[in-house]
Amino acid sequence: MKKDTRPFHFKQFSLHHHQSTMKVGTDAVLLGIWANLNNVKTVLDIGTGSGIISLLIASRAQVLVDAVELDNASSAEAKTNFKNFSFSDRLNIIHADFKDYSRQTNKKYDLIISNPPFFINDLRPKEVTRRIARHTDSLTYSELISGAVNLLNITGKLVVVLPYMHHFNFLDIAKKHGLFLHKKMLIFPKPCKEPNRINLQLGFTRKVPTDEKFIIRDEDGKLTTQYLKFVSDYYLY
Repeated sequence: MKKDTRPFHFKQFSLHHHQSTMKVGTDAVLLGIWANLNNVKTVLDIGTGSGIISLLIASRAQVLVDAVELDNASSAEAKTNFKNFSFSDRLNIIHADFKDYSRQTNKKYDLIISNPPFFINDLRPKEVTRRIARHTDSLTYSELISGAVNLLNITGKLVVVLPYMHHFNFLDIAKKHGLFLHKKMLIFPKPCKEPNRINLQLGFTRKVPTDEKFIIRDEDGKLTTQYLKFVSDYYLY
């Protein structure tokens, strides 16, 4: 069967994601739209893959985005996608290990965003590049959080999407590094299901966190009105 190499089209841009270890998916799209960009001028996207989150962020606001990516093919594809974006001068791909970058750069960011490695010692894919992208082998939660703490402005925020089952551990680690939950969005695949993903926003100040619930599909498997409204400014249907 011939491989489908057609670009993925949004209203504001198109991108290729066939060389990237991780393809365009619901997790990244929802996170890129959900992230609060108020008072944000500088953004760091950790593990950008094809660049989808960076592109969504740059299409939403006049921000400067640095995107860090370790994988060679993903970094090259993101670089190409950035060049084809109408505001390419606001996007910068950094081919590096985030752990190294966080120690070496003097930059500070208003927003650090990531769809990070998800799985801890379970469901390991055979391909090395996909394993690196999806598991915490190459970037643990502690390394992600400590690196973000080094690079955030004092009023900056860290925004991530995680498996619901792992977010309690993530929040415990974040608290030890001086980051506190500001808001969260529980993501349900269907009304009858438990949440399987959660978006988190954290910062250095203590706040009473706000909660949101987001349901992707109804009982019949159709996309909910909530979902369609949420992505209506970005998706082409």
